[in-house]
Amino acid sequence: MKTSIALAPAERTIDRFRECYEAIQENMGRALVGQEEVVRLLAVGVMSGGHMLLIGVPGLAKTMMAKMMARILGWEFRRIQFTPDLMPADITGTEILQSDESGARRDLVFRKGPVFANLILADEINRTPPKTQAALLEAMQEHSVTVGGKTYSFDPPFVVIATQNPIEQEGTYPLPEAQLDRFFLSIHVDYPHQKAELEIARRPAKFDAPDVKQVASLDEFRDFNDIVDQVPVTERVLEYAVSLSAGSRPGDPAADEFVQKYVSWGAGPRATQHLVTAAKTAALMDGRPSPEIEDIRKMAVAVLRHRIIPSYTALGDGIDAAAVVLHLLETHK
Repeated sequence: MKTSIALAPAERTIDRFRECYEAIQENMGRALVGQEEVVRLLAVGVMSGGHMLLIGVPGLAKTMMAKMMARILGWEFRRIQFTPDLMPADITGTEILQSDESGARRDLVFRKGPVFANLILADEINRTPPKTQAALLEAMQEHSVTVGGKTYSFDPPFVVIATQNPIEQEGTYPLPEAQLDRFFLSIHVDYPHQKAELEIARRPAKFDAPDVKQVASLDEFRDFNDIVDQVPVTERVLEYAVSLSAGSRPGDPAADEFVQKYVSWGAGPRATQHLVTAAKTAALMDGRPSPEIEDIRKMAVAVLRHRIIPSYTALGDGIDAAAVVLHLLETHK
C-alpha cells in the first residue's frame, strides 16, 4: 500500500510529461512546417533542462523556433544578438552607481543583464570574441553569474538555445571545445522538403505565429527534470552508451582504424551522461518507463557530433563529425 502511494505522484508527473510533449508538438506544428525531428529534439532539450546549439543556413526559422517554444512553455524569454562589439557586461549585467532619494548617498547596484531569464536565445553566438563567449560559459554551467565578486543565481528552469550560421565564416570566432561540451544537443536544421516549402510559400512573408496556451507551469518543468533523473536504465543500455563514447576516442583501445585516422579528440564522460539523459527523456516522451538501445542510437548524432573534433586528414577527405558518429553506430550494434 505504501508503495502505491509513493508512486502516485511520480506517475502523475510522467503522465503530465507526455501530455506536455504532445502539446509542444501540436503547437509548434501550427507555426512550423516540415521540421518535426527538429521540434522533437528541441522538446528533448527543454524537458531535460539542457542547452542546445541550433545550426542552419539563414531563413530556416531558427529564431522563430526559439520564440515559439518560449511562448508555448510560458517561460520568460530574452534574445541576445551576438556581435563583434558585444561585451560580457551586455550579457551578465553590470554594477551602476545609484543615488538614494536624498542624493546624499550613492551605492553600487547590480543591474541584471538579459541572461536573467528562463529561455535565452543566443543568436549567432560565434560572431562575438572568446572573452564575451566566456561570459556565457559560467552561466550555462553554474546557472549563475559573478559580477563584482558577488554571485547571482538564476531561477530555474534556465535553458540556452544558441544559433550558428554554418556558411558565413568571415567575422566569426569558433566556439572553444569547453563551451561546445556545455551544450546538451547540437541540432542541425535542414531545408524543408518541397511539399512543406509549398505550404510555407502560401503564407505571407510577415507570418504571425498563432496564439498558444502555456502547456505547463514552471514548477512542473522542475519536476520533469527530476523525473528524468530518476528514470531507471539497464546495465546493457549504459554499456552501449559508454561503448559509443569510448569508441570515438582515438587513444582508447576501443577505437578502430577509422577513428584513429579521422578523429583528433573524442567525446568525454559528460557526453555519455548527456546521451543517457537524452535517451531517458525520449523514452518518457514515447510513453515508455525506461530507455532502450534504440533510444541511445536515435540521440547519438545530436549528442555527440559537436563533441568530436575531426583530424586534418578528415577535413581533407571530407569526413565530418556526424560521419564519425554514423560510423560508430554502424560498427556498434
